[in-house]
Amino acid sequence: MEQKFGGKPLSTSRQSVGMALGLLGVTIFGGTLPATRVALGAFSPWFIVFGRAAMASIAAGLLLALLRKSFPRAHLGNLLLAGALLVFGFPIFSTIALQTVPASHGGVVLAILPLLTSIFATLIAGERPSPLFWVCGVVGAALVIGFALNENGMHLTGGDVWLFGAAVSASLGYVISGKVSRHMSGWEVICWCLVLTAPISLPAAYLSWHPAFLQASAVQASAFLYLSFGSMFLGFFAWNVGLAMGGMARVSQVQLIQAFVTIGLAALFLGEPITPATVIFAIAVVGVVMLGRRTRVTVRTSHS
Repeated sequence: MEQKFGGKPLSTSRQSVGMALGLLGVTIFGGTLPATRVALGAFSPWFIVFGRAAMASIAAGLLLALLRKSFPRAHLGNLLLAGALLVFGFPIFSTIALQTVPASHGGVVLAILPLLTSIFATLIAGERPSPLFWVCGVVGAALVIGFALNENGMHLTGGDVWLFGAAVSASLGYVISGKVSRHMSGWEVICWCLVLTAPISLPAAYLSWHPAFLQASAVQASAFLYLSFGSMFLGFFAWNVGLAMGGMARVSQVQLIQAFVTIGLAALFLGEPITPATVIFAIAVVGVVMLGRRTRVTVRTSHS
């Protein structure tokens, strides 16, 4: 079947570039948890949250001004909500969580993100999925909770609760920003989210700054810059442009490898052990997510 983008056939080369950009975006996102763990060695959790948002918002504002983009007044509400969830919600929850749990552990818990995103898209868009889709949702959640219990002596820790909050915040933010992306470029959406939240992130970054942060090592400083310009900025560029070029259904599948990117980077840069249980649970969660995404039934309204 011939795929189309904007009413035109998608060429194989365009699909390939889209897949490559999508993979780059997922790889950048996959490095977020390990980079956060490294940055926590020198910076306070609150400065990591607001400092990275402040730096990314400055870059976003400069880009929007350079390209003379007009203010999207009609989408202000959704952009503010998406910004609150993606710029503040996910970073706050995940940074608090990573003070007590390993990055590889977080990678497995957040492996349910694609399925949560599908669930929110279903609820918000009014779609009617198959019963198997909801079964996959329950099984996926049970696997993630089971993994957390297995890792922590059969009880949930505060870190796990914060990770679940991070997953809900990110997935809901993805859906809301995705709705706005129907009316403007995906990269422009994240830029406006950053700019509109700057009145909070800029002063909060200033207030949470401490001179002791200047003693950060090169690796710790690089991790913070990665979070600012990679996770918070360029990752969204690559991901959103990749979805547009390669087709959302096809490119979104590469998000399923994000958990393994996180686990691999955590082992490489943090020396975190990769236990058989971590790998088994990660494979199981990703498998359930794949099945759930394939069984979701989309009900579209017809256009005259």
